[in-house]
Amino acid sequence: MDTLTLDPYLMKQVEMGMDGADILHGHLKTLMYEAEQILDRCIEVEEESGEAMDSMERTNAEGYLDALAHIYSLTYAIAFAKAEVKNAVH
Repeated sequence: MDTLTLDPYLMKQVEMGMDGADILHGHLKTLMYEAEQILDRCIEVEEESGEAMDSMERTNAEGYLDALAHIYSLTYAIAFAKAEVKNAVH
């Protein structure tokens, strides 16, 4: 994916006027699911090969999933902060 071009389903959400944080939150769910599938495959390969040490692929998959999870939790923190600001104004 070109870093400046959105997938069509994301662009449709933008065109519908959805909040960017909400779009990101939803897309992160998809990315996390995909990352979990990759990690599961890495673990299966390790178990089949009998290697005691984590492979580089598994280490990368774990790190990627961790990074996505941190960003996902940030979307929650942003949503709660926005709600607090909105409630404080009204």
